Amino acid sequence: MISRYQREGMSLFWSEENKYRSWLEVELAICEALFQEGIITHKELSSIQKKADFTVGEILEEEKKSKHDVASFVTVVSKRLGEEGRFFHYGVTSSDVLDTSLSLRLRDAGKNILKEVENFLKVLKDKAFQYKNTLMIGRSHGIHAEPTTFGLKCALWYEEMKRNKKRLERAIHNISVGKISGAVGTYAHLSSRIEKHVCKKLGLVEDPITTQVIQRDRHAEYFSTLAILAGTIEKIAVEVRHLQRTEVGEVEENFSRGQKGSSSMPHKKNPILSENLTGLARLVRSYASASLENMALWHERDISHSSVERVIAEDATTLVDFMLVRISSVVKNLVVKEEKMLENLNQTKGLIYSQKLLLKLIEKGAVREKAYTLIQRNALSAYENGKNFKELVLKDKDIHKILKTKEIEDSFNPKLYVQEVDQTFKRVFNS
Repeated sequence: MISRYQREGMSLFWSEENKYRSWLEVELAICEALFQEGIITHKELSSIQKKADFTVGEILEEEKKSKHDVASFVTVVSKRLGEEGRFFHYGVTSSDVLDTSLSLRLRDAGKNILKEVENFLKVLKDKAFQYKNTLMIGRSHGIHAEPTTFGLKCALWYEEMKRNKKRLERAIHNISVGKISGAVGTYAHLSSRIEKHVCKKLGLVEDPITTQVIQRDRHAEYFSTLAILAGTIEKIAVEVRHLQRTEVGEVEENFSRGQKGSSSMPHKKNPILSENLTGLARLVRSYASASLENMALWHERDISHSSVERVIAEDATTLVDFMLVRISSVVKNLVVKEEKMLENLNQTKGLIYSQKLLLKLIEKGAVREKAYTLIQRNALSAYENGKNFKELVLKDKDIHKILKTKEIEDSFNPKLYVQEVDQTFKRVFNS
């Protein structure tokens, strides 16, 4: 079931109008269930369905007196219903409406985010195949390590986003529950059949057991999932920022015509979009932390969670949706400088091929410690004196006693390091 709120987009999910409309949707489903149970007549149900309405202004004005949002909502709608108003909100407690409607909106917001995840996956897949064989240096601790490809980097992000998609689907499933179980979850005033009817009508599943509220581990999972997703976006954004540094210069965010990077330095082209995403991820993580704090409520319910969720539900879902749209644009329009990648690959003058030589020596019978010493002394000399590592190795008589010149030459071929790219792509993209 996809409600009208999802069709109209994320911008309307958390408006005051939509909040009260979702409450009304729950209340009307309860009225339908009351008819099914024989508590109200078909005529009374039809009248309620026809007349039930409100304006946000009316509710806010009533709330000035009542100091209770749900009670104010019920009062305003009931006045419009006339005599049938006595059956509106019949036998239920505020949290029956609040928690069930929150599940509706979190579900629909999650589905909207899921669409953006799928769009981003397409962008990542396209980039991965486009640069599948584009050689670049891989780095560990920020230091040149061994050759990789930019396509592998994008494929890594794709695989992580696949996991995010699965986590989000699971979180949406687990939040898609409703409850019409009363003040402490015992169905004291209405049969559990009411809950079953309401949840089926709304496309939810009845929570097997509740107190006055749906338990907040479900919400904690949902917001933690959004935080992990935001963490992946930040991870990609940080990589873009590093690769755009002047000293690296391998990729750049697209710089549009007329754009300015600095108010004072005309030469600047800054990775501002990626920096923005890094900051937003910090916010989303803080919302996940708040949702975890919401799990421990007093007895069958207190309202310490309520004020938190009024902020984090809207902010977290809206931010993650925005972040996905932005990171998709950043990656799609990324300027990839293949020549600079190749230049940086050769920057260390062959030092990155040290392990291949080490293993070649071991294959030829050298003891590992001896082989390591032979390679390291040439590597350190090349590193400290700015010399060509390959030339030093070719001149090393001790190494030549074990390896032939061709075997040394072959060890400096970067393509040997990425021979498994096709196999990796098959695993990631299942083709």
